Amino acid sequence: MENTERNVEGLYQTWTSDVYFADTWEELLAVKDTPGDIRDRFYKELDFGTAGIRGVMGAGTNRMNAYVVRRLSYAIAKHIVSKGEDAMKRGIVIGYDSRNNSELYAKEAAAVYAGFGIRTYIHGEICPVPLLSFSVRHLKTEAGVMITASHNPKEYNGYKVYGADGAQLSLEDSAGVSKIVASIEDYRSVPKFNYNFLLNIKKISIVKRSVREAYLQTIMNLAGEAPVESDLKIVYTPLHGAGAKFVPEALSRLGLTNVTLVEEQMAPNGDFPTVKVPNPEDPGAYHIALDLAKQNGADLILATDPDSDRTGAYALNEQGEYEMLNGNQLGILLLSKRASGKMPENPFAVSTIVSTRLSEKICKAYGVEYVDVLTGFKFIGEQIMLREEQGNQNFIFGFEESYGYLAGSYARDKDAVASCMLLAETAAFYKKQGKTLFQALNEIYAQFGAQAETQISLTLSGEAGLAKMAKLMADLRACSGKVLDTCPSVYKDYKTSSVLHFDAAGNVTEEGTIQLPKSDVLYYTYPDFWFCLRPSGTEPKVKVYFGAGGEDRMQAQQNVAKVREMVMEKLNAFLD
Repeated sequence: MENTERNVEGLYQTWTSDVYFADTWEELLAVKDTPGDIRDRFYKELDFGTAGIRGVMGAGTNRMNAYVVRRLSYAIAKHIVSKGEDAMKRGIVIGYDSRNNSELYAKEAAAVYAGFGIRTYIHGEICPVPLLSFSVRHLKTEAGVMITASHNPKEYNGYKVYGADGAQLSLEDSAGVSKIVASIEDYRSVPKFNYNFLLNIKKISIVKRSVREAYLQTIMNLAGEAPVESDLKIVYTPLHGAGAKFVPEALSRLGLTNVTLVEEQMAPNGDFPTVKVPNPEDPGAYHIALDLAKQNGADLILATDPDSDRTGAYALNEQGEYEMLNGNQLGILLLSKRASGKMPENPFAVSTIVSTRLSEKICKAYGVEYVDVLTGFKFIGEQIMLREEQGNQNFIFGFEESYGYLAGSYARDKDAVASCMLLAETAAFYKKQGKTLFQALNEIYAQFGAQAETQISLTLSGEAGLAKMAKLMADLRACSGKVLDTCPSVYKDYKTSSVLHFDAAGNVTEEGTIQLPKSDVLYYTYPDFWFCLRPSGTEPKVKVYFGAGGEDRMQAQQNVAKVREMVMEKLNAFLD
């Protein structure tokens, strides 16, 4: 059923009268006199984006709720069953974070899989994303599910799906699941299963604590063999999430014990009462941690999001003030530290097309092959499988600018637990030399050239927003790269896989083809800067990324701010 053909009123009547949806009656009847709200709840299904769904919790098909979870789980279960008995025996493992309803949705999903006769494991308490990814590989399951909305506001929750390699579901499997989901037009055709009954008859198994220990031992192998001897002072906050029981443990095992915990944010709490958004990318999430750091004279502040896959940090800058390190800066600090150390044969590193262009220069200097992929950590995981498992190369590091890092192939998604440990180890390494992380960063810039990056999200909410988003991308494509007053040197359209090279006069001198999966992305490269547009796969927004160089860090930041202002003036003209 296409979204444009949906009978919104009919769906509303069904959800407010049929006993199958009894749990939603009170909430939906309370909005019976607000047709706009009703339409927003039912005008479409939650989009199956980057191997999963994410949305505001509530009643309706365009909301995150137990019925949507049950329907998606039913589709994935049918997909696993279609692969045969061996896939069913390998089964599925489920994890969940500290968000409201995460445990409820996890148990709902587990009941569906077990009801289908699929071997089903579930973590008995909240867990980080990397532990779920590790669990898929460690238990050798056919798939995995993580109930989380990552760093989104408290109103959101989501459902991420993983393949047998521990990476987010491949494009091929995603297409297969999407096809089955689309075929389930009537939610009432999905049977209900009882979690407690299936647990009691041992059709659902709680993941053993030994898996958690195996994960922690594995990430410790990423660090040096001897404990770190340092007086490095650290402040850490899990932002009310799953990192609370993992990051302090990893730091302690590393040998770093001068760690101050943000006690107000250590307890899991889906309301995230101390922050507006539980996002380590947001400076506002650090207000308590910053106060503690100033009191203690801390060298480093670390933060993880609710599902502990994203890592944020503050360090002392050149003026002796605490400054946030952005995702690209953290990425090149970690990449440079790893690439400059002892390397295996045929090493490679992976990052995304919207991340800093400095990564390629660093890799080249240290004899590491650099690989560019589309946005989404599943593409980094895919490269590990293709190059390490099926080839003779060795993965050393992968990251994306949105504060996600992975330094080993034990998992195939971002790992904030290991990243906090490695960042602390890196800070301790430089502190022994009398340097802060910002001083180390400046040395990297001096060697490879200063770069600065930033981004803006154009939020286009609701049904009208989706249409506006589509029109913006179509209008830009109609310009064939000529958006600014001057032509780019290279224009890439990842949706059509086409590349255009321009000369200074704006003439096309060469055409090419992009060797990556098709994606709704436009990329403009100029001699001194670049920018890129990408509609989000999970949220109603268009993300615009910018990058520019300079003589030093400050000049690069000034230049990228000018680029952002110039580009946004043009883009806003398209939206008016």
